[in-house]
Parts: sequence; structure tokens; C-alpha cells
Amino acid sequence: GLEGGKPAPGELGVQPEWFFKGVGTCVVPPGAALPLPAFAKAGAEEAEIVGLYLNGPDGRPYRIGYALGNEYSDHVTEAENYLYLAHSKLRSCSIGPELLIGELPPEVRGHSRIRRDGAVIWEQEFLSGETHMSHSIANLEHYHFRYPMHRRPGDLHAYFFGAAVMSYASGIKTAPGDEYEIQAPEFGKPLRNRMQAVPDEGLVAVTPL
Repeated sequence: GLEGGKPAPGELGVQPEWFFKGVGTCVVPPGAALPLPAFAKAGAEEAEIVGLYLNGPDGRPYRIGYALGNEYSDHVTEAENYLYLAHSKLRSCSIGPELLIGELPPEVRGHSRIRRDGAVIWEQEFLSGETHMSHSIANLEHYHFRYPMHRRPGDLHAYFFGAAVMSYASGIKTAPGDEYEIQAPEFGKPLRNRMQAVPDEGLVAVTPL
């Protein structure tokens, strides 16, 4: 969706494609483990910039700033059926560790890396900022916050702006213990997390009231 993604100020642009990642409990701190559920087919990093927002008492959204993010999802499950996209994204993610205040530079150059047993097994430069995005930030923000349910007073929102590179596309199969590192000079310290397998919880049974 390149056409209409960057409308002139005051004009309505084209609606972006996006998905719901989860509620706040899906966010793990920088340095903490990214869990790999037993039912997952894969766990792959997605190096992204994240816009952070807080809704005021009147429901008006305010942008706090920007941070690095690892969106982390299951591309193998997604590839089985395009309608599994929503399922593949319901995973943990991580944001930080530093916050960029003010406007996002038009071009951000960073690196996404995977380390296994201390050695880098994959590394690639990623490009972000509006220069390399299909949509302007203003257009993304309009189409997110136009929904009243996204403007509940006091709610905090994290908007991942999209990934340009990923190890999965390079044929890398990640494994528990791998460490993801996302770094860009504008954001100070890098974001690092290790993937950790979690035990199988089995079938989830619902108990009637």
C-alpha cells in the first residue's frame, strides 16, 4: 500500500494494514526471556521502531516517544494459512531499553543480529523512519486512534511500525537460547532478549459457572 500512504497535511490517506498483537502482559522487559510456546512452530525476531502513546483523561492520545522493539512472531504458522496471521502474532514482544523523545528522524539505520552460543549467526541492516515507510506516522496514528475503543482514558498503546528485515526470510531457524539484538544509534543501548522454550500446557479446559 504505497499509494495514498503519505497524504498531505489535512488530507485523508489510505488505510494501513495492521493486526492486534496483544494486551500489556505480552510485553517482556529488555533482557528478559521471550517465551516460545510449546504449540509454536517457530519464534523469529522482527526489528521495528515502536511509537508509544498515552490517552489523556479526555481520551485524547498523546505520543510519549519512540523506542526499539522486537515484535517476535511465528512465521511458520502464518505461512500455513493467511488467516492464521492473527494467531501467529499472539506472542510476546519486547520494547526498549531507551526512549527517544521528540520527532522520529526521517531515516533510521540499525542492525538486527542473532547470537547463538556467543557467536553471531545472522546479521542484517534495517532501515526505518518515514523515508523508508509506506505510510506517514500521522496516517498510521489517524487510522489507529479513530476507533473510540483505542482512546480509552489512561490506556497506553505501543504501535509497531513494521519490519524491513528478518532472519526467517534468510532461511535462519532460531532455537531456544538464541539471543536477539536490535540496535540503532538514535536509540542508545541495544535491545536484547533470549528465546526460551516453555512447557506444554496441554489442552485448556473451560469450567462452566
